[in-house]
Amino acid sequence: MDISQPTPTTLRFDPVTGLAPAVIQDADTGQVLMLGYVNEEAWARTQAEGRVTFFSRSKNRLWTKGETSGNFLAVISTHIDCDADTVLIRVIPAGPTCHRGTTSCFEQPQQLHAPVANIGFLAELERLVSERKQFPERTPDSYTVQLFQKGIAKIAQKVGEEAVETVIDAVGGQHETLKGEVADLLYHLVVLLVATGVSFNEVLAVLQERHRTPSTRHLTGR
Repeated sequence: MDISQPTPTTLRFDPVTGLAPAVIQDADTGQVLMLGYVNEEAWARTQAEGRVTFFSRSKNRLWTKGETSGNFLAVISTHIDCDADTVLIRVIPAGPTCHRGTTSCFEQPQQLHAPVANIGFLAELERLVSERKQFPERTPDSYTVQLFQKGIAKIAQKVGEEAVETVIDAVGGQHETLKGEVADLLYHLVVLLVATGVSFNEVLAVLQERHRTPSTRHLTGR
C-alpha cells in the first residue's frame, strides 16, 4: 500500500446533500470553535473573500458567519483531510463564535482525566487584555484597566517587581510559590506587550528564528 499519497487539494462534496463538513479552529489558541457545512459555492466564497461562509441547512442558503453579529471568522489557512471530504479552517475570530456569546460552540469538557494546561491560553489572555485596553468602559474596576490607565512606566515597574519575586523564589527553591510568581510575571509581560503594541506572536517569531539560526555570538565575542 502506498502511504505517501499527496495531500488532496480539492474538496469533495457529498453526492446526495452537496455538502462537506467544515471544522473551525482558532489559529492562535488551537481551540475548536464550531462545526459547519459548506457547499461548492460557500467553499468558493470562503476562499475568495478570506472569511468563512457556510451553507445553512436550516435557512437553506449561504450564510457568512458574522453577517448579523459582526463576529466574522477571518481565514488564516485551510486544510483538506486525507479523504478530501472534510476541511479544517483555521481562523482569527472577530468576537464570540457561538450565538450564546461564548468563545466556542462546544460545551466545557467533562474531564476524564486531570486537565492539562495549554500554552494556547496565552493567546486567549492576550486577546482579553487587548479588549480591556480597547474598551475600558466595559470593566472600569478591572485591575488590567487600571494598569493601562497608570501608563507604561507603572506597567514596566510591575514587570520588574514580578521578575525579582520570581528570581527570589527560584533561588530559594520555593517551587510551589514559584508557579504563582511566574504566572504573575507572564500576565504583566502580556500587559506590557499589549501596551507597547507588540504581539506575543511577534515575540514567538523571534524565538523561532533564533531556534532555526545557529548562534554566532562566539564569533563576534558577544
